[in-house]
Amino acid sequence: MRFFRAIGLEPVAWALRRLHCPVPAAALVLEVGSGGNPYARANVLLDAYEDTRQRHWVPLIVDRPTVLGFVERLPFRDKAFDFVIASHVLEHSADPERFLGELQRVARAGYIEVPDAFMERINPYRDHRLEITVRDERLVIRKKRGWQEDPAVVELYEHEAKPMVARKLIPRHPFAFHVRYYWNDRIDYVVVNPEDDAAWPAPASESPAVGTLSLRGRISGAVLHLARCVLSQEKRNRALPLAPLLACPDCRSEGMEVTADAMRCPGCGRRYPMQQGVPRLYPEGLS
Repeated sequence: MRFFRAIGLEPVAWALRRLHCPVPAAALVLEVGSGGNPYARANVLLDAYEDTRQRHWVPLIVDRPTVLGFVERLPFRDKAFDFVIASHVLEHSADPERFLGELQRVARAGYIEVPDAFMERINPYRDHRLEITVRDERLVIRKKRGWQEDPAVVELYEHEAKPMVARKLIPRHPFAFHVRYYWNDRIDYVVVNPEDDAAWPAPASESPAVGTLSLRGRISGAVLHLARCVLSQEKRNRALPLAPLLACPDCRSEGMEVTADAMRCPGCGRRYPMQQGVPRLYPEGLS
């Protein structure tokens, strides 16, 4: 990755970043918000939904131990993982303090990737609730008061500059428009407007258009699939017991009791359904 950046091939380096995970082979890695393109090195996956526009309706991949749940109430025991990957998921949270607190609770180190605040300001997404950047190795987080913080700036940008910036500048220099943040032991961050509420209802959008992938898209997908097969710990993942890593998202009790179609918390007695081996560990009242 560094080699391709050094010779000016940033788009190649950007694609290769997903194959980099700075952990030893024995490390246990969790990915939250794994969606339809999980990191090859992740051993356990967590996502909030099977189907959602937040990942543009890309089907959820469940090719290794997978759990459905929310990052703000992770259904895992304390320090269950050596490393946690949170790639393009923090910006969807209305509660960044709890989100980051949960990452630190369940893992010893990790990696966070998000759009940079400047890109989010001019290219806002309907489901993104935060603007995030880095200053002096600290995450600086601002809660958005609506999906567009500055509609006038967005209109000016879209009228003149968007075709050039979105189609040429960002693809050629993706590192400049994204935050890539590694942490050990603790996440250094500040929420500059904690009093603001980012839990506003996201505006509706049109149904996704159904189309065919370009040749470049098909080739890229095939390469990523091959990389996952080669670089993943497939044999280890198939044999990995999930239950010992879990904890009830409501009462934090460990030792989940597993049956063919459900998990039961020994502490509060709550029953969590399983479908095709994937437990739905949502907190009470949330799904």
